Amino acid sequence: MEPFHLHVLSNARLFLENLLRYGVLVDPIQVVSLFVKDPYSWPAACLVIVSNLFILITLYTERKLSMGVFSERLGLLVHSVNLSTILCFPVVMVLMINSITPVGGAFALGVHTILFLKLYSYKDVNRWSREMSSAKARVLARSLSCPSGQQLKAGQPKVFYPVNLTLRDLYYFVFAPTLCYELNFPRSPRIRMSFLLRRLFEMLFFIQLLVGLTQQWMIPIIESSMKPLEDMDLSRMMERLLRLAVPNHLLWLIFFYWFFHSSMNFTAELLRFADRQFYKDWWNSETVTYFWQNWNIPVHKWCLRHFYKPMLQMGVSKWVGQSAVFFASAFFHEYLVSVPLRMFRLWAFMGMMAQLPLAWFVARFLRGNYGNAAVWMSLIIGQPIAVLMYVHDYYVIHNRNDLD
Repeated sequence: MEPFHLHVLSNARLFLENLLRYGVLVDPIQVVSLFVKDPYSWPAACLVIVSNLFILITLYTERKLSMGVFSERLGLLVHSVNLSTILCFPVVMVLMINSITPVGGAFALGVHTILFLKLYSYKDVNRWSREMSSAKARVLARSLSCPSGQQLKAGQPKVFYPVNLTLRDLYYFVFAPTLCYELNFPRSPRIRMSFLLRRLFEMLFFIQLLVGLTQQWMIPIIESSMKPLEDMDLSRMMERLLRLAVPNHLLWLIFFYWFFHSSMNFTAELLRFADRQFYKDWWNSETVTYFWQNWNIPVHKWCLRHFYKPMLQMGVSKWVGQSAVFFASAFFHEYLVSVPLRMFRLWAFMGMMAQLPLAWFVARFLRGNYGNAAVWMSLIIGQPIAVLMYVHDYYVIHNRNDLD
């Protein structure tokens, strides 16, 4: 317990030092301005509402395919155009509409990215169902690449293709905390109100904590880092980086708990969604690969089921397949950062691609606690570097006159 006490005391000292230097900087009203510039104009929310059109197009296409009105080739063409538009349309809108704030743009792009992954899975699973139906198979077997310890409850009716092609079924999947579609999701027998309220309380508490710590702790450090970065003062840059590492990592851990535990369990309980494996013990990772496989299970399952294993079936080597997964992940990281900021610097992309040589080095030369320490160091130091790079570039672009 002694190291824990020392950790608490050291962070308490940093918090008190921050409070004495800057005073109370927490301003809840300021948070609203991060999402909207004009209280009567909500362009980011409109982008989210428009995304329903892509859902309806997907359902319409699948129904036509099930009836044989569309050929497989035509269906693939319609799906490809629809999925490409899901990613491209919000980019055009964010870059054209100046009233969309960076936070609002990131939220809208995040929704469209999740929808892209979900509808891609929906398209694949229904295609597999048609292939199995043509082979006289009646039920779509659960994919071995996307296993679930939860099975259907006794007495729970099974859904068969093409009966699943309904608006209710598709929208259940859209809101469910998973990216992999199934004809029959495992369901809980009832909603546990006490569990639901606990998760709701955690969501409200931790989002307030995230906002408060960002305003009180992160922003002052970032603002004080602009001058050393502009002057290329290496010693002061390193000092600012180390000062930023602690609050940045604390905020990342709080966000992880808020999103993957509180929010996703709240949604799952509300929808009686029984598969609750949203993360595993990534904190015990002794390799970088193990970390990426276990910190975000929904994305890992999707990559494995719809991207990595299909590539292996096409004859691609495992190394090339893993590299392709990291490349796709790097693209989406950059997509979700650069577009809302309206600048393209590739820091997030390069940070993700740097995971490949890091993963090889840690797996080859480090073992046990040394590997675990390397994973934690990459998280603690790597993220603040990317944050400083983007904030610096954004600050220079929008405040060049002040700097001059």
